[in-house]
Amino acid sequence: MYTEQKIMKVFITRRIPQEGLKILSQAGVCKVLMWDSDEPVSRAELLKGVAGAHGLLCLLSDKIDTEVLDAAGPNLKVISTLSVGFDHMAMDEIKKRQQLLLCRPLHVLCRGVRVGYTPGVPTDATAELTVALLLATARRLPEGMVEVINGGWSTWKPLWLCGYGLSGSTVGVIGLGRIGMAIARRLKPFGVKKLLYSGRTDKSYAAEVEGEYVPLDTLVSESDFVVVSCALTPDTQGLCNKDFFCKMKNTAVFINTSRGAVVNQEDLYQALSSGQIACAGLDVTTPEPLPTDHPLLTLKNCVVLPHIGSAIYSTRGIMAELSANNLLAGLQGTDMPSELKF
Repeated sequence: MYTEQKIMKVFITRRIPQEGLKILSQAGVCKVLMWDSDEPVSRAELLKGVAGAHGLLCLLSDKIDTEVLDAAGPNLKVISTLSVGFDHMAMDEIKKRQQLLLCRPLHVLCRGVRVGYTPGVPTDATAELTVALLLATARRLPEGMVEVINGGWSTWKPLWLCGYGLSGSTVGVIGLGRIGMAIARRLKPFGVKKLLYSGRTDKSYAAEVEGEYVPLDTLVSESDFVVVSCALTPDTQGLCNKDFFCKMKNTAVFINTSRGAVVNQEDLYQALSSGQIACAGLDVTTPEPLPTDHPLLTLKNCVVLPHIGSAIYSTRGIMAELSANNLLAGLQGTDMPSELKF
């Protein structure tokens, strides 16, 4: 299940948009070996495909660890990920210089692999999806569709399928970076009364959306809508846990479009099933895909999407172009359009 084209070897772990493949095929500097499927490459085929490669183009779902780096060997110059996140890669190992250490043991290999990624490109698409997910969750749209399909819609009822509105509400955004700010810009016109945000530092640009920098506990306890849009770091791993949900209003809506590991899903299930919070919308989970028998999928007040934040044709095409150009720059030793600096 491979397709080949031409010179320095490049391995691509999945079928990517044609915009990226066209750039690589016309560059004339590399021979492309691609796992030609929409389904993930198996571990065995990944290790086989990357062997001797000078470049690797991967996805967020590919675990690029020491075993993969060892399989690639000393030829590897560049890893280009078609994603904003890079927590799927063994960054500490990647940071090492690509030369044999003059110490014991002599077999220790240090790699100087450059890394390209795609920040900024999915910002608008992810922000749009976040707002769509928030509205669908708060206004119970999936439940309503099920009732129509199953014949539950018999007449108009005053309190049937009532949800929560943004007008006059307080919205809390955890992580007011590029995507968090784009989400805030889109939510303000809905009549949001107050926008709170938390993070490592106060942001001067928050004035554009009248954002108020507050401690996390204040944001969690005062917000009607809590939107998680932070990076996954040791500080944010499992941030949204039992204590977090217990501080939220029981009418509050929780939305996560950042990384699944930011949320303790067992604690979220308890908060939703017990009525501690009203409802939740997730575009990211742990693991991905979420098993079909996962407890969260049994809840009517939990909307789970299959990590489609950037799933707009044009956005994915631009991400593929940037990934390809990052890869070529890494192969040729020139400046990458978007290089991850260590």
